[in-house]
This record gives sequence, structure tokens and C-alpha cells, in this order.
Amino acid sequence: MIGMRIDETGTLLRDGGGFRLRRDRGGRYLLELYRIPVDLDDRRVRVIGTLVGPDLVHADGVSPA
Repeated sequence: MIGMRIDETGTLLRDGGGFRLRRDRGGRYLLELYRIPVDLDDRRVRVIGTLVGPDLVHADGVSPA
């Protein structure tokens, strides 16, 4: 549901000029990020943010999981 807060873990994947989260629960989220976590590319992470569209998350934070 749009506006819902999310707290998800998964693998951070580079997607062109942006990033996606391949969720541990299945599926993927496209991430809107202010800071680019290049050191976490292709690693397991935790993403906290807000669902702003179908499969689109405004990420408040990305950290190692």
C-alpha cells in the first residue's frame, strides 16, 4: 500500500544509474536514494523507507544486514 513504511532485507543490485533491492521475501523494489551506497553493491542490506509507488521505495537508509 502506498505510504506504508517498509523495513526489508535483501541484496542491493545496481540497475543502470540506480539501485534495486532483491527482497529476501521475493520480489524487487526500485530505490530512490539521496546517497549512493556503492560499497554495498551486490551485498545483503537492510532498507528502511516509504513505499511511494508500485515497487518504488523512497529509502531513508541502507545499511549492511
